[in-house]
Amino acid sequence: MGMIARLPHSALGMLLLLHLVNTLGKDWGSAGLVVALMTVGIAVGAPWRGHMVDKHGLRRALVPSIIVELVVWMLAPHVGFTLLMPLVFIGGLFSLPVFSVVRTSLGVMTTGQNRRSAFALDAISTEMVFIIGPAAAGIVATQINTSVGMTAIAIAASGSGLLLLWLNPPTSSEHPGAVRVRDADAESAGAEVAMIASAPAHLAMAEGELLTAGLKSTKARVARRGRSFKSRFGWVSAGVIAVFIAASGAGLVLSGSEVGIVALLDEHGNSGQLGIVFFFWCFSSLIGGLIYGSLKRSISPIVLLLAMSVLTIPMMFATDTWTLAILSIFSGMLCAPVLSAASERLTELVPEKRRGEAMGWYGSALTGGTALGSPLTGMTIDAMGPGAGFLGVGILGSAICLAALFVQSLRRRRAMARVLASR
Repeated sequence: MGMIARLPHSALGMLLLLHLVNTLGKDWGSAGLVVALMTVGIAVGAPWRGHMVDKHGLRRALVPSIIVELVVWMLAPHVGFTLLMPLVFIGGLFSLPVFSVVRTSLGVMTTGQNRRSAFALDAISTEMVFIIGPAAAGIVATQINTSVGMTAIAIAASGSGLLLLWLNPPTSSEHPGAVRVRDADAESAGAEVAMIASAPAHLAMAEGELLTAGLKSTKARVARRGRSFKSRFGWVSAGVIAVFIAASGAGLVLSGSEVGIVALLDEHGNSGQLGIVFFFWCFSSLIGGLIYGSLKRSISPIVLLLAMSVLTIPMMFATDTWTLAILSIFSGMLCAPVLSAASERLTELVPEKRRGEAMGWYGSALTGGTALGSPLTGMTIDAMGPGAGFLGVGILGSAICLAALFVQSLRRRRAMARVLASR
């Protein structure tokens, strides 16, 4: 179901680019601007759509997306450039929340190692979608017509929404088909109870004296002011932010690598062999996802992203299509594991009632990193050549990971110091 629902959107970006360049006669810069507007719409809309799933349930949340996707992509081939820009932004804003729904559903249908395997298989299916979708878009645009292709996407996207509406996969443990597990709230509450029970009695007495001295009223005022924010974003923690960093870093490295691959092949006059490199790159991710899904324990997504960033750098030494394809295998094998590990970790950290919104923010972080990686790599390539694109994005991705690991290390040390001090 996830594969079917993702296919129209995986083809949409390529088809929109080709429509703007070939049908409307626009330059690549203008075409990229329109696709960027759609990407921004998706990034803004994903958390909101995920929150609607949490608040109103899957079926009520899907209805606006089904209607808007059908109308927007039916109209898009028949309007000019000026009207197309706000139209694609609206389409992105109301984009079907496939990512949030599928990952949230898998989170409540599986536990433990089964959850890791499920997320890995979902990442693998996503790789297959992004092998099929853009290629199909290119064939339709060149052999038939971009207008026909966008009309087909409108029907397919809304049809996918109706399929989700009909199947109604569980998005909470109260729904049929879900596995009841302790959520992050219960686990954190249990940890707090254990800490309080083991605390020395004099600490509790000191706290009582402080409260009676006047801190109680101060805390009450602070609590009132922060209650609204906490009820809305109380699920956000340092661990959740680390997952979002991993997602945005993965998007940055992947989009930068994609631009580098296209630029390097174009420099050698081998643009027609792009499919060879993409096949090796995506297929290695599929294999990596299978391996990660079979592991007995999880690995930090930050660590996996660091390895992927470092292994992206050797791609700068490619001299032709085949060396580039072979060098892409090493970083490609870590793509699906990074996304699988991040999804698994987010599911463990976020309470069930907030997972739809959290997955939406996760998708926005991934989209934001993707949107940032392409122009940064493009500027590096313009200044220093195609090979430097892989070097730049690899170093930047590694720097993000090292900074995140350093901050995590500091937090652990401070937490340990507080525990020792309390004893």
